Amino acid sequence: MTGKHQKDQHFVPTLFPYLISAMDQYYEINEIFEEEQVVERQRIHSAEIQNKKMKILITTFWEYPSIGGLQNYITTLKNGLEKLGHSVHVIAPNHFPSKEMEVLRTRYSEEFTHFFINRYGSCNGKILHNISKLYSYYTMLKDIDLEQYDIIHAQDRYTANVIGILNRSLQKPLLFTPHGFMTHNRLKFNLMEKGSVEEIYFSAIDRQAIKNANQLIIVCDVFRPILINLGAEESKMTTVYTGIDFGGWNIQKKRKKSQSNMVITCVARLRPRKGHMYLFEALALIKDKLRDVEVRIVGDGEMRKQLEKQVNELELKNVSFLGSREDIPKLLSESDIFILPTTSDTLPISIIEAMFTKQAIITTNCGGIPEIIKNNYSGFIVEPANPKKLAKKLSLLLRKKSIRKELARNAQAFALKHLTTSNMVKKIEKIYQSLF
Repeated sequence: MTGKHQKDQHFVPTLFPYLISAMDQYYEINEIFEEEQVVERQRIHSAEIQNKKMKILITTFWEYPSIGGLQNYITTLKNGLEKLGHSVHVIAPNHFPSKEMEVLRTRYSEEFTHFFINRYGSCNGKILHNISKLYSYYTMLKDIDLEQYDIIHAQDRYTANVIGILNRSLQKPLLFTPHGFMTHNRLKFNLMEKGSVEEIYFSAIDRQAIKNANQLIIVCDVFRPILINLGAEESKMTTVYTGIDFGGWNIQKKRKKSQSNMVITCVARLRPRKGHMYLFEALALIKDKLRDVEVRIVGDGEMRKQLEKQVNELELKNVSFLGSREDIPKLLSESDIFILPTTSDTLPISIIEAMFTKQAIITTNCGGIPEIIKNNYSGFIVEPANPKKLAKKLSLLLRKKSIRKELARNAQAFALKHLTTSNMVKKIEKIYQSLF
């Protein structure tokens, strides 16, 4: 055995003891695992916070700023809170020097590799990657002065775990907003083996994130049973629908520049779970009804070539791929029907955008979509991965202008009442203030 390996054997990961304990249980290790001792103190409650401007920290485990729904949510929340006079900082791993983070991840990856092999006789790659990032992020965050903040709002389960440790001595109000269904979804879609060490490990992360939080802000009610199953209390969960700001855009219908009589738009990343393949299969079933109809596919992603090939094979000559665009409100204002055939989602921003721009919407009953789109009232909802039903509803909308107008009008009315940035931010501000 080399001297380096002998040194690494002394590495003891004490920061996230519940993760090691969960793995010990899986591997039937009976050795007691000691955690790092942290001195806790009582949080000082102050009624004055409700009458003053707060200093708020929003944290994420992913890059920020970047492209994506989570990043848009953070930006919207940050800007909205700042308009109310609060001071808001965002911290993400990419805010730290990249070379230092790379050195830390390499170091922890080596140390955990030896630790896992010595303790369990094997090393799971996904767990190794995750726990190395957790330790690296913690190492950088521990030098941040968290005492200065009145509120800390974690935007993912990993950050909620890291901040949870740092917050033991501070006892700051900590909130957690899950933006995905975490381990639950990975099991549902066979991306993780049931009963595996990965399920044990990542479920422990889910449970601890909930345990660490004073309050859970959820983006739709569909999260509730999943979180309760992980130990969340109903009284500590508040649903706040994601709001968007269409300020500066004329959200009324504009004269279409297209020569077509009808425009169908789909805005989504070109990835498997967005269901574009089922949309194209549906279009092929009603090809004879698509004369003078233009279908715009907005977005880019890893499936673009595959989807373009499918369109060519189905001879869907009226389908065009527009790629990533910055003028989504404009494109939607020129559109008549919006389709999102997703097979897995929480609360897609693209649907909310379509509601504001008065679209007749066809989508699926995934995640929280049925909470904002009422079937046959503000849109049509079909089962995911069902081209025949999708084609049937689309055919109806193409024929019946009166139905298109009624669905679009109802969708826009709901969005204007419930899905504005102002509504979202004020509700979250009220939750912050309730924690003092």
